[in-house]
Amino acid sequence: MLGGASYCRAAYCSAEYYFFRVLSKFVSYPIAAHRLASYLLSSSIVPLSCLIPPPPSPRGAKMRYNTPMDRNSNYILALDQGTTTSRAILFNHDGIIIGVKQIPFRQIFPKPGWVEHDAEEIWQTQLAAARGAIEAAQIEPGQIAAIGITNQRETTVVWERATGKPVYNAIVWQCRRSSGICDELRRRGAEPEIRARTGLVLDAYFSGTKLTWLFREYPELRARAERGELMFGTIDSWLIYNLTGVHATDPSNASRTMLFNIHERRWDDELLRMLEVPPRILPEVRPSSGIFGKAKRELFGAEIPVAGVAGDQQAALFGHACFEPGDVKNTYGTGCFTLMNTGPFPVESKHNLLATVAWDLGKGYTYALEGSVFIAGAVIQWLRDQMGLLSDSAESEQLARSVEGSEGVYIVPAFVGLGAPYWDSEARGTVVGLTRGTSRAHFVRAALESIAYQSMDLFEAMKKDSGRALSCIKADGGASANSFLMQFQADITGTRVILPEVSETTALGAAYLAGLAIGYWSGLDDVRKNWRMRREFLPRMAEEVRAELIDGWRKAVSTARNFR
Repeated sequence: MLGGASYCRAAYCSAEYYFFRVLSKFVSYPIAAHRLASYLLSSSIVPLSCLIPPPPSPRGAKMRYNTPMDRNSNYILALDQGTTTSRAILFNHDGIIIGVKQIPFRQIFPKPGWVEHDAEEIWQTQLAAARGAIEAAQIEPGQIAAIGITNQRETTVVWERATGKPVYNAIVWQCRRSSGICDELRRRGAEPEIRARTGLVLDAYFSGTKLTWLFREYPELRARAERGELMFGTIDSWLIYNLTGVHATDPSNASRTMLFNIHERRWDDELLRMLEVPPRILPEVRPSSGIFGKAKRELFGAEIPVAGVAGDQQAALFGHACFEPGDVKNTYGTGCFTLMNTGPFPVESKHNLLATVAWDLGKGYTYALEGSVFIAGAVIQWLRDQMGLLSDSAESEQLARSVEGSEGVYIVPAFVGLGAPYWDSEARGTVVGLTRGTSRAHFVRAALESIAYQSMDLFEAMKKDSGRALSCIKADGGASANSFLMQFQADITGTRVILPEVSETTALGAAYLAGLAIGYWSGLDDVRKNWRMRREFLPRMAEEVRAELIDGWRKAVSTARNFR
């Protein structure tokens, strides 16, 4: 049974969609119908209690279809397995959410710099989230046309082929335990070869050296792997296996392991030898949009095709309908992840970005350039939790707007080094430009501005690598709700920033990939027309002011990198 808060959320979600379908009978434009439904409910003009549809028929009972909602009775279930929560979201054909459930799980820190997850807990919370979303939407499992999966990338799971049980905790993408192995490979001169084959920098971030560490620390596991008794996968593979019994992945996830040749589109024998990884543990690489298998009937009460898979950032790019070369999205979360569609060929970065596979629709690969900012929204959490300068994160916008500028204060939040385009693990967090007149508001504003400056560095690197100007930046993630930050991002880049109407772009991307595979959506044009803008921010900063601010940022970054 749903608890009070979950029931209210489920009831509202179901009622909003039910009302939307009724209004659609009279309002021909579906976006207008959806917005009107949301407004009437949120304003209490129409009481929620009047609109909750009747509960579904008991399992196995014949359902009767009498309402407009019933005529469009198939949905796509997206499993969004993240670093801290397992989520499940049900979408209809218009890309509107009709049911959602989110469940957190434990973070395990055995040593400083080490991060692990319990893979079994990930599976159980993801399964419970999926069942909860179905219950929240008040639909039958047989109404789910397909399942799409998106996931935290690089996180490494090894399990027994015979029992399906993990042999070790999942080693999370954040974990730095294999940094020494990276240093060893660097001393051997392996970095250029790894970069050329994978498009990645040599870093403990990726799966390959995590496997190297595991098999060196536990030689008995290596022996079992060589005998074919073990399986390896990133989180997508782990979920696919538990859902269907199939050992598979997609190219977007395979390309993040540091074991996959993105040019030859295969597991690379030389990289496997270099990283001491037995090839028998690897999953089959299948298209991102295609049938991986069917979820076992006992899981949901119906056999449902698992038909779409992509890593979280690539799924967000797809969910934003960034289908053309040069299209860019930026996710503003704890960190920032910026991806640019580069089309059917990988672009070799000269500015420390990553070349990665975006997706494979079964007709050939689409590639992307990617850059990562390690500390973005986390700098606001730091101001709140460690510095005590904020009572809550939302207060940051009010304070930033209370002053006309940061008065020359710059914060470089290199708490764990700097990500792209610097990849400087030795850089340290730095504050410059303080004066006697610096206030709390100036400090908070400088912290918010640092998120936009770091993202600007990624956009500039992408423009140089791709030879393309940015027409706009499609934004998502929790920090994109901060209007001050979005406006400053538009100002400092001189580029329009757009927010989507449906903010759950990562899950939506996974849903689109699954729906395309089974014909739920007819093609990319069908998906593209679902993308709707909620708000845009246009640049309005004078060019001379922009140039002066950027010059100050460059000096601040140089200071952070030179302080040892």
